[in-house]
Parts: sequence; structure tokens; C-alpha cells
Amino acid sequence: MAEDLSDTALRWEDGVPVSTRFNDPYYARSDGLAESRHVFLDGNGLATRFQGVARFHIAEMGFGTGLNFLAAWMLWRDVAASASVLHFTSFELYPMSPDEQRRALSAWPALSPLADAMLAGDLPGVVLDVVHGNVRDTLPAWEGAADAWFLDGFAPARNPDMWGVDMMQSVHDHTAPKGSFATYTAAGHVRRSLQAVGFHVRKVPGHGTKREMLVGTRD
Repeated sequence: MAEDLSDTALRWEDGVPVSTRFNDPYYARSDGLAESRHVFLDGNGLATRFQGVARFHIAEMGFGTGLNFLAAWMLWRDVAASASVLHFTSFELYPMSPDEQRRALSAWPALSPLADAMLAGDLPGVVLDVVHGNVRDTLPAWEGAADAWFLDGFAPARNPDMWGVDMMQSVHDHTAPKGSFATYTAAGHVRRSLQAVGFHVRKVPGHGTKREMLVGTRD
């Protein structure tokens, strides 16, 4: 039974938050954490790339519940050197409240210590910047460059403003040399936009019932 929370633009379906603006869930209904690990961590090869570096910068389009950040932080904590620093920048137009994030993340008890730390702002070895506002304005103005991108806006058909050539150009312009991206979508117009701005794009197996997804790198 869906619960309508129109004041927060969310409804909850079997414990999964769904955006009423885009009519799209924030993560896979089957297992959002498994999806995050497959698409964004494995898609960017982070288990290997996190090792032996003093600093690594991830950028993300769509912070949402914070699930992708927590998955990355958990992996970083497990495989990176103790003195190294993970910098995570996420661009979010419609931030969830801490209570909404806590409710969504409660589905994964193993994440609870990290979720509590995130919500309390206690992030040892991690720099988390959530940039509020329209990504069409905030990303071009950003002065950073990511080693890896999590392209996790709502589905391209439901949120086309986030997936056009101009936005993919901004992603490319804010990607470090040899940097990478991963996204759950395999939509043809997204692939063509990423290729048009200079990314080397590949289709790889998607998560669960999703047959394909996109990954890529820049020169």
C-alpha cells in the first residue's frame, strides 16, 4: 500500500522512497545497495582504484538518500590506505530530510553506523560536499574534477534535463584525465551524448533484470 507524502514530494512503496515529481524510485526495489555496488562501484572499478592512492574524488548527480555515498565510503574504508582521503561531491536539487534518509537507509542494517555518522556530520577520512541547486547551474560553476562519476539522476525519460549533451559536456569538463563514469541507464540518446562530448563509452551488463548499463572513460 503506497503512502502519499505530498508535502515532501515522496511516497513510500513497500519501504522504497519514490519521487512524486518524477514518478521514479530512488533505488532498485529489489536491493538498492546491491544495485549501487554493481553500477557505481564495480562500474568505475573502484575496488582496485581505491588502493594505493592518497586521495580520490567522486562526483555524483543526485545525492538522494545518500546510499551511493555510503556504499563508496564502506568500500573506501575496507580497501584504501588508512591515511588517505575520499572526497565525495554530489549535486542535488531536491534534498531529502534527515528523517527521510534515515527511513530509507534503515533497509540495510549493515550501513547503520555509517548512516548515523553521515547524518551527524562525523566523517573521518572523508570530505562530503552536497551542492544544493539546479545542476545545470551548479555543475558548470564547480571548480573540481572527479576521478569517477556516479550518474544517478532519475530515469532519462522522466528527467531529461539532466541527461542532454550540454550536461554531459559539463560532466566531461569536470572529469580528471583518465577519469571514469558509470550509470544504470543504457538509453541510446544518453550514450550518444556521452560519446559526442569525448567519453569512450561501453555497454556492460546491468543490475538485476536490467540487461545493460553504460560505463566509460575520458582521455
